[in-house]
Amino acid sequence: MSNKTRGGQFIVKETKCEDIFTPADFNEEQLMMRDSVKEFVDKELWAHKARFEKKDYAYTEETMRKAGELGLLGVAVPEAYGGLGMGFVSTMLVCDYISGATGSFSTAFGAHTGIGTMPITLYGTEEQKLKYVPKLASGEWFGAYCLTEPGAGSDANSGKTKAVLSEDGKYYSITGQKMWISNAGFCSLFIVFARIGDDKNITGFIVENDPSNGISMNEEEHKLGIRSSSTRQVFFNDTKVPVENMLSERGNGFKIAMNALNVGRIKLAAACLDAQRRVITESVKYSNERIQFNTSISQFGAIRAKLAEMATSCYAGESASYRAAKDIEDRIIEREAAGSTHQEAELKGVEEYAIECSILKVAVSEDVQNCSDEGIQIFGGMGFSEDTPMESAWRDARIARIYEGTNEINRMLSVGMLIKKAMKGHVDLLGPASEVQAELMGIPSFETPDYSELFAEEKEMIGKLKKAFLMVAGGAVQKYGPDLEAHQQLLMAASDILIEIYMAESTILRTEKLAKTNGADNVKEQIAMAQLYLYKAVDIITQKGKEGIASFAEGDEQRMMLMGLRRYTKYTNMPNVVSLREQIAAKLVNENAYCF
Repeated sequence: MSNKTRGGQFIVKETKCEDIFTPADFNEEQLMMRDSVKEFVDKELWAHKARFEKKDYAYTEETMRKAGELGLLGVAVPEAYGGLGMGFVSTMLVCDYISGATGSFSTAFGAHTGIGTMPITLYGTEEQKLKYVPKLASGEWFGAYCLTEPGAGSDANSGKTKAVLSEDGKYYSITGQKMWISNAGFCSLFIVFARIGDDKNITGFIVENDPSNGISMNEEEHKLGIRSSSTRQVFFNDTKVPVENMLSERGNGFKIAMNALNVGRIKLAAACLDAQRRVITESVKYSNERIQFNTSISQFGAIRAKLAEMATSCYAGESASYRAAKDIEDRIIEREAAGSTHQEAELKGVEEYAIECSILKVAVSEDVQNCSDEGIQIFGGMGFSEDTPMESAWRDARIARIYEGTNEINRMLSVGMLIKKAMKGHVDLLGPASEVQAELMGIPSFETPDYSELFAEEKEMIGKLKKAFLMVAGGAVQKYGPDLEAHQQLLMAASDILIEIYMAESTILRTEKLAKTNGADNVKEQIAMAQLYLYKAVDIITQKGKEGIASFAEGDEQRMMLMGLRRYTKYTNMPNVVSLREQIAAKLVNENAYCF
């Protein structure tokens, strides 16, 4: 394997800007793909947004078929099975730009191309892939994913749906209830998870949707958002499934489900990006047009601060999402070159960066909610009306914090997976954590640092924030050992520190790379966004660091760690936050759109 940073290693290694991928690095083919997706979205989705809000399920299905005809449902599918066989970054790009107009279509697209198709492409036999994947890639058939049950949500392996082998050994009879099944109303097949006998783990099956075979559904669920996304309960009553439709091996269902969720998490982050761009653009346009006190409200500092913060969060989400996507793609290519099949390479490539996938899912899903909330506020009373796109954007954003594993689950997973990687020797946390402990006992340097180079202080600050994480996480592991997972509030605090470090570092590295390519004077607003994001990250890390330390340390140990936290979160030159926001907002207002 190469010397490329492995999953989770960003917390103990310094990454150079030349080693990350950014949206400025899209090749010509990717830019053409992006433009064709935007054309489809503007024509078929954005122009008919009202139909999606009126629960026009038929229109969701119709637009999904059109997406299939354009090849957009098969971007990630290998060419051998009727797809375009594009790399991971390109699949992220399509997911990003196809998802911004309406959450209803975004959910249908994500459920079909991700958890509806991907389990077969990654775990299916050659016969299964040849039989089903071409139909799914073209949009002739649609897929759905049946995992969640009334008693099995976050605890996905606790499902009660049963699969019983027939006496002649030719088929399984599946009986059970599934809920919150996206695309259920128009799907052609289900990926169903059921338990055989008293197996510890569930098993996956490919089940064709045939109502005469014991399959029935409730009416469509009436939901807060994603209103035209088909969501139903599905009941299986002695549904017969040929033994050859078992997916992978008996008892491998939980692994299939978890790996599908890893991919789903980073794709969900991508699916929240263009939604933010559109909300920001609409907010900027409205604020330029809305006159109060004889002035466009875009000239008011309170509004300009909101626009700047919204754009900064979106820019950070783009930076981190495409950084991780390219890391995954490189890992896949590396494993294929070493002799792995495409299936094995993609599974291991995504699994390698599962920590980053969880980080992104949490960060970007929360950013899109905040962005749409501020969009409503900028529109004022009109933002609360169905006549503007803000209230539907806000409602659609809300689901993103729940599916693909709730944000609470993903927060705890990110730290838990990092600690497991450390125990396996994949990430050296112990050495750096010990060095931080030793540093805390020493006398800090009082030399005046040289910050003449762009981002010199910011990169030093990122290094110090990593020490803060190692101090808190290292102290927590020392205190609780294997019992740490029971201390959920401490894990949540540590996870917020980890998330902010990855997002802030990605934003700075993207901007540094841009500045080296285009000249710092030509990316002033991007520099301001990187500095603004870091400033806010430092605030969050300070708060969460105090919370974490107070939860497990007392007396002299606590005082020492709090002193260390102050040292690691202290700026030499505090940025002028108001000035940074003003610079970003001025660019947005002048361009009348999100323009980064």
